[in-house]
Amino acid sequence: MEKKLQNQVAIVTGASSGIGAGTALELAKAGAVVIVNYPFAGSKDAADVIVSEIRADGGNAQSYQCDVSKEPEVEKMFADTVTQWGTVDILINNAGIQKDAPFTSMSLEAWNQVLAVNLNGQFLCAREAIKEFLRRGVHPERSVAAGKIICMSSVHEVIPWSGHANYAASKGGIMMMMKTIAQEFAGKKVRVNSIAPGAIKTPLNHAAWETPEALQSLMNLIPYKRIGDVSDIGKAAVWLASDDSDYVTGATLFVDGGMTLYPGFEDNG
Repeated sequence: MEKKLQNQVAIVTGASSGIGAGTALELAKAGAVVIVNYPFAGSKDAADVIVSEIRADGGNAQSYQCDVSKEPEVEKMFADTVTQWGTVDILINNAGIQKDAPFTSMSLEAWNQVLAVNLNGQFLCAREAIKEFLRRGVHPERSVAAGKIICMSSVHEVIPWSGHANYAASKGGIMMMMKTIAQEFAGKKVRVNSIAPGAIKTPLNHAAWETPEALQSLMNLIPYKRIGDVSDIGKAAVWLASDDSDYVTGATLFVDGGMTLYPGFEDNG
């Protein structure tokens, strides 16, 4: 595999499992040093498994605990990474949670928890990343861009989702935050984009694919007729983080097997 991200340093938030872990593995294959962020002490073992897998494949990685909803912890994660590795080139803003409930019984606590991690966390990490990109500037031997941010969004930035108002609101917020900071910093050679996954096979949505019946029902929403793998997202992230996509900023890349193609209208509605 061509090392499109050789000598670059990437922070991947929420990388101890699921899409974050798959993305961390793909970035490492492309040559990046990967900081495998995990949110709390109980997920350290899972993060260390990803680090070990990267190192066994000849890559370089380290795990790092940080709750992305906590400003001092985010500031320390970026400061420590710069101290140890010299800079940060890539941020994969992936950490996210769900706290689902019917709207009329959704608690303010559940609303705030989801927004704190999914949206506030992306804001805090993007802010620290951009500060570092501007401090360092462009180094062409690393990349023609000063830095790259990839916000992990969802098809639910555009598809309403009953029973998930907090989650959908967080993803819609990510879309506009991404576009706004992409506009603000494009002139400084900072690229900001989003990936919007559809149905991806992860522990978070295990119930949606664990049985043949559940998987078949899911296929009604996916014109391409397969569930996504975390590597589908990771490979898209490598492209968006590489110089191959240097003219792409402020865009959402939907990696969803066609879920946003309104499959209910496949047979004329």
